[in-house]
This record gives sequence, C-alpha cells and structure tokens, in this order.
Amino acid sequence: MGSAANPRARDGDPVGPFLHYLMAECGVSPHTLAAYRSDLMRFVRWRKAVAPGPLAHLDVATLGGYVQSLQESGLAPSSICRHLASLSTFFRFLVLEGRLADNVAKLLVAPAVWDRLPTVLSPVAVDRLLATPETQTRLGRRDRALLETLYATGCRASEVAGLRPVDLDLKAGLLRCVGKGNKERWVPLGSRAIAALADYLRRDRPALVARKPGTTTVFVSKSGRPLSRIGLWSIVKRAVRRAGLSDAVSPHTLRHSFATHLLAGGADLRVVQEMLGHASIATTQVYTRVELSRLRSVHAQFHPRSQGLSAGGKQR
Repeated sequence: MGSAANPRARDGDPVGPFLHYLMAECGVSPHTLAAYRSDLMRFVRWRKAVAPGPLAHLDVATLGGYVQSLQESGLAPSSICRHLASLSTFFRFLVLEGRLADNVAKLLVAPAVWDRLPTVLSPVAVDRLLATPETQTRLGRRDRALLETLYATGCRASEVAGLRPVDLDLKAGLLRCVGKGNKERWVPLGSRAIAALADYLRRDRPALVARKPGTTTVFVSKSGRPLSRIGLWSIVKRAVRRAGLSDAVSPHTLRHSFATHLLAGGADLRVVQEMLGHASIATTQVYTRVELSRLRSVHAQFHPRSQGLSAGGKQR
C-alpha cells in the first residue's frame, strides 16, 4: 500500500498542479494535455464515489476496482490502456513531489488488447543480426548502416527507405522522420548508427549514385536508384538468414525490439510513443506487455518456486 511521504498528501487532489507541470515543465501539446485532463477527471469522479479517502490510502486492490469500472463502462481495451497510462504518470508525479511514497498505479494490469505479442529479439540476437553485413564491400557497408538505422530509431521500413541526406543531422545525432499522415518527428540515432551512416555516406553512397545523380534518398540500390521497401525487406531477410534467426523476423521486428528494449531500460512510455510516431499511447502500451511477458518467462525459468511448474501450476 502506498503511504504519504509528508502531510501534503492529505491535501485535495493535485490534478491542477500536475497539469501545470505537464504544460510548463514537460511542454506537452494542448491535445496531450486535454487527454490527460479528461482521463484524470474520470478517475477523480470514480474516487469521490468509491474511495474518497486520501490518495495515499489507495492500494492496487482498490485501484483494480477502477480498472473494472472502466471495463464495465464499455470503453475499448485500447482506451482503458490509455487511462491507466495517464494514471501511472500522475502517480509518478505525486511521488516526485513527495506526496506519495510509491507509484502503486504502475502495477495495474490493463486488459489484453492484442491476442498475440509482437516478435521481439533479445539484445544479443540484435547484435548478431547487425554484425552480419560484410563491411569490406560498398553494399555491405550500406546494409550495416541500414540495419543500424532501423534498430537505433525504431522507424518503419517505409520511413527509412524514404530518408534523404537532408533528414540526417549526424553532428546532433538526430534523424528527421516523416511518418503516417505526413507527420514529422525527430528521433535520436545513437553512436553506432551515426558511425555506420557517416562511413557509408562518405565512402559509398557517392559512388553508388554516380550513374543516377538525381537520386535523393540515403539508401540506394547497387544501380544507384532509391532503395525500395522490397529491397530493404530483402536486405533484412538476408541478414536474418546469416544470423541464424527465425524466418518470422522482419524489418518491423527491429521496430518492436527498439521499443521493448527502451522500456526495459526504464524509458518513459510517452517518450517511446513520440519516437515511434504513434498517435495513441494505447498502441505503444503493447510493448509493456512484451516486457512483462519476458519477466514472467524469466521468473518461471529461474525462480526456485517456479521451476518445474507450468503456467497452470501443474508439474511439467
């Protein structure tokens, strides 16, 4: 159960200060601010009716009643996920402000939104995949830069295929991406992707486009034409075979892995949402389920009270 860190926790609901914090210090957009306000006002109404005591007295069991109320109201599972993400961010703010000792809302489990979790590679498998290109050749260095960019940014295959040199700011370590609906976003690249891109752009792309000087994309085919999505897909599949990975691995697998690895490392869900270019945080929420699934698997494999038992509690 959460407990108050100081007497201020007994004050009124601090939704106003939280929204001001989001606007003044986090710089969220008006649309995002309105979404937070709407979600939290619903929670406030529920709390006044069901659990009117201090916020510090709320525990996971009580908050589970809020999840149930959202389900019973007929909200779509994706909307419930968004409500719970907003609530967890709100509680994290209360912890930062010293109003609560811990964020019990982060323990809430949203209803399943997806029947099947996306395929995600382990960091070791990603390293193996990214090491497959033969960097002694022009096309090998291109392939390495392409794979590094896909994993470093989490961009979609079409977004990477459409990249232009002007979209790269290697000094700042940023990539400008134009996603669905022509929406633009900037994504960090990381040192390995920067090095691979710089090497390819300096040594290889000028030679590859010599016969097609009008080509405007970063990644090109051996004939100097823009690399198509099918061509990009083929490069990834070739690397997958060389790395000895499952045939199910695709360019989108690197996007899934990017998001899951960030969240496993402690990244904020809404920051990951922004980097992926998701319109709704509910779409990004699936990656928290991937990480929880992995944790459950590790627990089942290594915990002394889990070994030898199936998910249903029967001996294997």
